[in-house]
Amino acid sequence: MTVMKTEPQPSDREVLAGLVERVTYQNADDGFCVIRVKARGHRDLVTVVGHAAVISAGEWITAAGDWTNDRTHGQQFKARFLKASAPTSVEGIEKYLASGMIRGIGPAYAKKLLRAFGEKVFDVIEAEPDRLREVDGIGPVRANRIAVAWAEQKVVREIMVFLHSHGVRFAAAWCPVSAPPAATAAGLGADTQVLLVSAR
Repeated sequence: MTVMKTEPQPSDREVLAGLVERVTYQNADDGFCVIRVKARGHRDLVTVVGHAAVISAGEWITAAGDWTNDRTHGQQFKARFLKASAPTSVEGIEKYLASGMIRGIGPAYAKKLLRAFGEKVFDVIEAEPDRLREVDGIGPVRANRIAVAWAEQKVVREIMVFLHSHGVRFAAAWCPVSAPPAATAAGLGADTQVLLVSAR
């Protein structure tokens, strides 16, 4: 009689939730990532390895998986399921904005934006970008750059999450291209940004 070992069900796995402190590594081809997380119930930062379409410092993650002890890297949480959510805490929002995901915002402007708009900063960037000029050092050019970068990263994130959820391995990058005549006729300019996806 042969006994087959079955794969544990998600309910059999441990669940870990916390704030992404740092993205140590992320492979653009397949979404494999190594992240350091301030997890609930853990005093020290936890290393989580798994696959995520896109992940940034400051995001909240929920992961299901198992603890492993890697010979080289020590104790890690190996996530079989990993879901990232937009940050909602002031600390998470600041880390996210300072991470470099949004062109035009670094650590200094992340602090300034949080002081000015608090937890509503994402709403202001998306719905009222002209209000960004209320922050010292942000003029019309930087405000526009931030609003455009926010919209771009949002679209990229949605596409990457969709592809990843359907098992498409990918490498992606934004690159400026000269718009072909059909695109120009459709209202796209020569500085059109295109998401290049290489499916494997």
